[in-house]
Amino acid sequence: MIGALMLDIAGTELTQEDIELLRVPQVGGMILFSRNIESPAQVRQLTDHMRDIRPDILIAVDQEGGRVQRLKTGFTRLPAMGRFGELYQQQPDQAITLAEQCGWLMASEVLAVGIDFSFAPVLDINAISDVIGDRGFAQNPQDIVPLAAAFMKGMKQAGMATTGKHFPGHGSVKADSHVAAAIDLRSYDEIYQQDMQTFIQLMPHLDALMPAHVIYQQVDAHPAGFSPFWIQQVLRQQLHFKGVLFSDDLTMQAACVAGGADARLQAALNAGCDMGLVCNDREAACLALDSIENFALPDQSRLERMRGKIPNIQITDQLSLGETWQITQNTIECFRDSF
Repeated sequence: MIGALMLDIAGTELTQEDIELLRVPQVGGMILFSRNIESPAQVRQLTDHMRDIRPDILIAVDQEGGRVQRLKTGFTRLPAMGRFGELYQQQPDQAITLAEQCGWLMASEVLAVGIDFSFAPVLDINAISDVIGDRGFAQNPQDIVPLAAAFMKGMKQAGMATTGKHFPGHGSVKADSHVAAAIDLRSYDEIYQQDMQTFIQLMPHLDALMPAHVIYQQVDAHPAGFSPFWIQQVLRQQLHFKGVLFSDDLTMQAACVAGGADARLQAALNAGCDMGLVCNDREAACLALDSIENFALPDQSRLERMRGKIPNIQITDQLSLGETWQITQNTIECFRDSF
């Protein structure tokens, strides 16, 4: 059974405390960070060990490309998604082809080392945000939609579920919600007509969404990830989204408005998130975990759609995933180095 909390570990292998936490029913996922990565072989050994202890665990990573890429040594260095948007202005067909190839390449490498999915792609517009920037494909929904659709097509061809972030849009908010409160003063209509359009138009391609830790002040007093209005009324009822909802990291500064880690996780789950993330703070994760001991487990059939198609292969310190992978890697590296 898959629980409602995703947490992390400190090192490159499991400690006894990590093993004990993995056995707690309400632990549903593990997310890997750069500190957990030494080589492809080590990552596969780590993820295999996690599944030996907890076969149903979901394992995730942030492998967007550009400045947000946790798997580096031994993996393809991926371009920022904004590079596809730049090419799209001049050669749209080539940009779409490359975006699809990049989605397949990213997903193939992540799956090969035993990770179910990457929290990708970013669907925010590249506007004024300090933290989004070129993590977004482009500056307007008209350009984002075909590029993100192609990227997700590639992910799905490799066997990976897709996660769009950060609903209903973080790109028009300057503050970085990791380190500061993020407040959007626009009306619902403005947000709907601009930032939300990428999510709405791409919904058929999305297996999961991650709400933003942003307060849309004219719409609701709570950050979107803690908001029954955004999650239940807008996403579930109005937009009929039936996929998984992951909270963003509940240790981020913008999440602190909900109280301690226990209150934050409860607020996210009560608002309608399926799984909450508590990262980089083991004490907070344990506090949050204890607070949901008596909560019902999340919808299992919904969460099962995030399980990746992990290949049964031997991984060495240097990835080698076949001829198609090698050709695609060379293509994406040439594109990346052209900027």
